[in-house]
Amino acid sequence: MIKLNGNTYQFSAEIFFEMFNDRLKLMIIWYLSNGTMRFKELSKFLQPITNKTLSAKLKQLEELHLIEREVFAEVPPRVEYTLSPHGQQLKPVIDEVIAWSQHYAKTFGQTINEE
Repeated sequence: MIKLNGNTYQFSAEIFFEMFNDRLKLMIIWYLSNGTMRFKELSKFLQPITNKTLSAKLKQLEELHLIEREVFAEVPPRVEYTLSPHGQQLKPVIDEVIAWSQHYAKTFGQTINEE
């Protein structure tokens, strides 16, 4: 048994599945793996996401110590998000998932040419 953040888990894999119980958190990690981004940039890439939903997901990832938020004392305020050291450790995992997805798509998918 593992106790973490007030929860009890039988297997360590359950921790990962609970942390990433939706695709948005993994997508945010993936975008941030390419470098620091601002809220508006993330929002643009994750359309059609609402600002409220994006704010909630970013807060959850920050509480999980996977991303870091830096606020600059400027007018208007500037906030930048980057992966924490723990978040950086997810990059090879996500790269493997993407490689698997590409292989799966080539095997079972079909290319559509839009003209």
